[in-house]
Amino acid sequence: MENYSALVAKQKSYFRTEMTKNLAFRIDALQKLRAAIKDNENKLMEALRADLNKSEFDAYTSEIGFVLEELRFTIKHLRSWVKPKRVKTPLTHIGSTSYIYSEPYGVTLIIAPWNYPFQLAIAPLIGAIAAGNCAIIKPSELTPKTSELLGKMIKELFSEEFVAVVQGGVETSQALLLEKFDYIFFTGSVPVGKVIMEAAAKNLIPVTLELGGKSPCIVHEDANIKLAAKRIAWGKFTNAGQTCIAPDYLYIHKNIKDQFLQQFKEITMELYGIKPLNNPNFTRIVSERHFERLTSFLDNGKQYMGGQTNKDKLSIEPTVLTQITWEDPVMQDEIFGPILPVLEYSNLHEVIEGIHRHPKPLALYIFTESNSLQQELLNSVSFGGGCVNDTVYHFVSPYLPFGGVGNSGIGAYHGKGNFDTFSHNKSVLKQTTLFDIPFRYPNVKNGLQKIKLFMK
Repeated sequence: MENYSALVAKQKSYFRTEMTKNLAFRIDALQKLRAAIKDNENKLMEALRADLNKSEFDAYTSEIGFVLEELRFTIKHLRSWVKPKRVKTPLTHIGSTSYIYSEPYGVTLIIAPWNYPFQLAIAPLIGAIAAGNCAIIKPSELTPKTSELLGKMIKELFSEEFVAVVQGGVETSQALLLEKFDYIFFTGSVPVGKVIMEAAAKNLIPVTLELGGKSPCIVHEDANIKLAAKRIAWGKFTNAGQTCIAPDYLYIHKNIKDQFLQQFKEITMELYGIKPLNNPNFTRIVSERHFERLTSFLDNGKQYMGGQTNKDKLSIEPTVLTQITWEDPVMQDEIFGPILPVLEYSNLHEVIEGIHRHPKPLALYIFTESNSLQQELLNSVSFGGGCVNDTVYHFVSPYLPFGGVGNSGIGAYHGKGNFDTFSHNKSVLKQTTLFDIPFRYPNVKNGLQKIKLFMK
C-alpha cells in the first residue's frame, strides 16, 4: 500500500510557516485558480465529454460555470469573512471584550466523486484555500480524463506542499485515510461515508460528509402541472440522473397522476428527443457496473415511458416506472440514474409517513400552490435542503449552505458556508488589567453570597 506520510508532513510543515493564513496569499491563490479554469475551459469540456459524454452546455452550467461563480463570490467577500468578529460580553465579564477568530484547521483531505468530477473536487478546495488551509485532493478513478486534467492544472498552479492531487483507486483512499489529517471532506455514497467516518474517528479528525439517499419529489393536486413536469424532468434527467440531489422518486396525488405523467412524457421528449439514446448530448452511465445495477430495476412495476438501453454506449433512456411499492428493489437504495419510480397518494399524511419510515433524505421537493401544505411538509420532514415548486436549484445559491442530515450527510458548504466548514471558530476573551473583580476568588468574605447575587 502506498504511503503518504511524507506528503502530509511536507504540507504540515508548510502550514506552520503561516503563509497560507496571509489574506493576500489566499486571494492570489483563488484568482490563479479562476484564471486557470477559464484558460482550460475547452480542455475541461473535452475531458467531461470523454468521461461521461457531458454536453458543453451541461459541462459549463453544472461544473465549470458553477465553480467560477463560487470563486467570484468567495474572492468578493473573503476580506470581511476573515476579520475577527466582535461579539457581546455579559455583565459578569465587565471590563473585557469578546471575539471569534476564524482559523484554518491545517492540512485537509478532499475526496471527490465521479458524477460531477470537476465541480465536486474544486468547490471544497475553494473553501479550504479561502479559510487558509493546505489540501490534498483525491479525485475519482472512474473519470480518468477529468482527474488527470485536474491533477495537471493543480500541479502547474500550486506547489504540492500547498495543494496536491493524488490519483488512484480504493487502495489510494485507504492509504490516505491512515494519515493524520486535520480535516476530511468527502462526497460520495452512504456506505463509503461510514468507512470515512470510522477512519476519521480513530484520529478524532472532524469531517464533512456530503452523501445522498432517496430524495422525494411530491406533486400535489393543486400544482402547476406543466411547470412541475418540466422542472422535475430537468432535475431528474440532468447528468442522466447521476446527481445526489436529483428527485429519486415521485409521490403524485392520484387525482392528477395521469394528467401529470402525460405532460411529463411530452416534456421529456422535448428536452432529450424522441429517441434519447440517439441524442449525442445525453450523458452516459459512468461504468458497466453502474449500468448493470440500473438496468436491473427496469422490470420493477410497469414501464410508463422509456426503458430502452444501449450497453455499448452505457446509455439508458429517461424512464418512468409506475405501479411501484416501497418493497420493490428500485425503492431500496438511491437510484442515481435516469429511472423515476412513481408512487401515488390521496392524503399528504401518507407521504409524510412514507418518508419518515426511511432515512432522512438529502433533498426534498414539493409542488403545490398551498402555503399551508408547504409549511406542513417543511415542518414535518427532516431533510438536507430542497425547493418549493422547483428541483435542484437550491444547490447553486451561494447564500444557502448545502449539506445533508442523518444518513444524507454531516456539515454543509457553498458560499460563506464553504469558508465556515474549513474554519475553526476560536473564541477569545480580552480582559482588562485596569481593575479586577474580587469576588470570583475563593478567599473573599461572603464570597458565595456575592457571587450568587452577581450571577442571577
